[in-house]
Amino acid sequence: MSSSRPQWSKRSLTAQAMGHVDPITKAVVPPIHVATTYIRDEDNAYSSGFVYGRPDNATIREAEGVLAMLEEAEAGALLFSSGMAAATAVFQALDPGDHVVASKVMYWALRNWLMTEATRWGLSVEFAETDDLDALRKAVIPGRTKLVWAETPSNPLWTITDIAGAAEIAHAAGARLAVDSTTASPVHTRPLTLGADIVMHAATKVLNGHSDVVAGVLAGAKTDAFWNRIATIRKMQGAILGPFEAYLLMRGMRTLHLRAAAQARSAMTLAERFSDHPKIARVLYPGLPQHPGHDIAAKQMEGGFGYMLSIQLTEGEAAAIRTAARVTLWKRATSLGGVESLIEHRASIEGPGTPCPPDLLRLSTGIEDVNDLFQDLDGALRSS
Repeated sequence: MSSSRPQWSKRSLTAQAMGHVDPITKAVVPPIHVATTYIRDEDNAYSSGFVYGRPDNATIREAEGVLAMLEEAEAGALLFSSGMAAATAVFQALDPGDHVVASKVMYWALRNWLMTEATRWGLSVEFAETDDLDALRKAVIPGRTKLVWAETPSNPLWTITDIAGAAEIAHAAGARLAVDSTTASPVHTRPLTLGADIVMHAATKVLNGHSDVVAGVLAGAKTDAFWNRIATIRKMQGAILGPFEAYLLMRGMRTLHLRAAAQARSAMTLAERFSDHPKIARVLYPGLPQHPGHDIAAKQMEGGFGYMLSIQLTEGEAAAIRTAARVTLWKRATSLGGVESLIEHRASIEGPGTPCPPDLLRLSTGIEDVNDLFQDLDGALRSS
């Protein structure tokens, strides 16, 4: 970007995919680059900066540029073939024997991987209530802990970790802080500006927002040996995203700010309206003043509290399952962050050992009319 050009807002830059115009056709939508190999120069060098399709693709780099801008990531961003590929690459960049501390309440698939594959990898994994800084401080071992992994808001209880406080604890012990910010999105939280070293997103979710792409991304605060090792892992293990998926992701991100804001408003409205519902024992949403993490969320989130909430039913697990079966506008499906609203009995998905209460329904709020969403779920609750 030219130094004489105004510094447009993130919303404007995202809407125009950084303002890229194709130099040949003058198209305002960047083309999809699908080549897997590139011509060498006469001196056998690659002055274009592109060598082979596994680590190098112009479409992927353009999407990474948007993500790095959104997260204010000095090291840039790395797109992966899935959120799990992105997350596990961070842990694989550690050495066998390293101690890591992770949020006790977190995305179940990654938690399972940490309890199984990561230990076979040779990592020492400890889970802690990262929303409690005293508990986190006790779990971290100075000189031995190399990574603290915090998910905030955490899935599916939406607990809030103080990112700045967690970063201070991690750094004092000689560890890095990585934050899974999938449900906040860079619209509401930018962990790197709060002291985190790495931020991860399952880009499948609200970043893409249309339930048609599986992708993951890491953004780094600085380029160092650890970050370079992550990039090498992506390259050597072939975990990069495909160009068509990168194109779809960039297409989705153009409306990110509009979608995220609308979804957060609807989630807040639903949380407030369901708070005194006779069939609901508890609403979990960080935007509610009674939420234990509300004050921290209000400090580190801006423009809303995200699109995810959960409800716990007064009549227990059976009523929760019946309710999920009786909605019509809400869709009974896994995942989150899309334009369609989803409902899920999460404990059934996670299985034995889950910290998710059996009476809980997880809600991903889309962009439908909020009154319709309320009426549909209210009717299902009352008939269960």
